[in-house]
Amino acid sequence: MIKLLLKLAVVALLANAAFHVGSEYLTYVRFRDSIRDAAMYKAKNDAELMSRIVEIATQYDIPLEPENITIERQERRVTVDGWYDKPIELVPNYTYPWHFSLAEEIVVPTVVPLPGAPPRK
Repeated sequence: MIKLLLKLAVVALLANAAFHVGSEYLTYVRFRDSIRDAAMYKAKNDAELMSRIVEIATQYDIPLEPENITIERQERRVTVDGWYDKPIELVPNYTYPWHFSLAEEIVVPTVVPLPGAPPRK
């Protein structure tokens, strides 16, 4: 009986850790997709993209410092590199600072205006 209870406790702890790590990883993937979306369609320059990334990090409750992000542009290619550490509670009363790194390379599409469309500003 005691062996069964110990096995169930271990399984419960593993399930708890998997849930917390999985939910943070899902948040990380959503954050990366939002950065890609902002770089492709919403930000016109590096300063605007940087402020948009910090805003997105706040929305997803990600402890991202602007000093940990670098943005480079080469013609139509935007590269966003960065990292952050997020404490994840693996077992009750024990958090582990999980390291997440960003290395996004985005190709900004060129939009050809339709004939007769007003010029873009």
